[in-house]
Amino acid sequence: LALLSGAKPDVVLYGCTSATLTHGPGFDRDLAARIHARSGAKTVTAAGALVHALGTLGATRIAFASPYVRAINDMAIAFLAEMGIETVGRADFTGTLSNEGQGALTPDDVAALALRADHPDAQALVLSCTDMRAVECVADVEARLGKPVITSNQAMLFQTLQTLGIAEPVPGFGQLLEMPRP
Repeated sequence: LALLSGAKPDVVLYGCTSATLTHGPGFDRDLAARIHARSGAKTVTAAGALVHALGTLGATRIAFASPYVRAINDMAIAFLAEMGIETVGRADFTGTLSNEGQGALTPDDVAALALRADHPDAQALVLSCTDMRAVECVADVEARLGKPVITSNQAMLFQTLQTLGIAEPVPGFGQLLEMPRP
């Protein structure tokens, strides 16, 4: 972080969703505050960006999917519950994936996981993991489900663009990025 602060970035992104989801909202807020204090930059965390994106969409009931083991998904869902977000559907990845394995999932694998997680009462679907190729299937899954799909990377980009005052929509990567940002 000390080396990064020498570059004087406007925004620093902390891109590991599970690392903060598993430690709770207080840890996530503290981490963002520590990064800001050390770098002087505004800070976006993957977990915080998911919450921000869901708030922007007004979604309080979600379906949740990730390549994490069930215990980490349980902690992620508890994190979101503390933030007022109810998980009404979920899909756990069967088996255990390394970080390399998470990134090796194809967009079709991710889409299948998303479709398994969906629930009729879910207002949006969350695909949690910055190492998962979720953004490549967002538009297809949204078209199939008729609801927004929020990925960790997409949510971080949305909040970063908003933080930087860049309002132009980014087409092709889901409803969230296609919205103009105030």
